[in-house]
Amino acid sequence: MDVTEFEELIDRLGEDLSLWPDDRRLPAEELLARSSAAQAVLDEARALRHALAAPPVRAPAGLADRIVAAAAKMKGDTAEPRTEGETAES
Repeated sequence: MDVTEFEELIDRLGEDLSLWPDDRRLPAEELLARSSAAQAVLDEARALRHALAAPPVRAPAGLADRIVAAAAKMKGDTAEPRTEGETAES
């Protein structure tokens, strides 16, 4: 088994080698014992799984309303062109 095949198997079977069939797990464990590249692939897969298992990040309360209000204000500001010498307060 080479690193490319190992990576493909992780994509299909997951990063928990104990769940792999013996005919795939044993060569994978041998590869891991001698290949730092394979170890890096496994570490990356585990880190990705950990990141995906984390709770979702939530926006602060009211953020969507503030964005919509700001966008509406900007749209209103650009809808009415100002004449020369006119200020925003006029």
